[in-house]
Amino acid sequence: MVLENSKDNEIILKIPADFDILGLQRIINYLKYKEIIKKSEATQEIADQLAEESKTNWWQENKDK
Repeated sequence: MVLENSKDNEIILKIPADFDILGLQRIINYLKYKEIIKKSEATQEIADQLAEESKTNWWQENKDK
């Protein structure tokens, strides 16, 4: 594996083609998550409330299936 800094303020990671794709996708998803929450101004309380609303809405839409 090779890690490089580009001129465009980016990091380039070169990995072998036979690398575990599923594991790599999980790492990418985690990095995306970290980038999103870094910019978020939401509190844990707001996140918990949204999660509860989402669960309630899902249950109401799917209870008869």
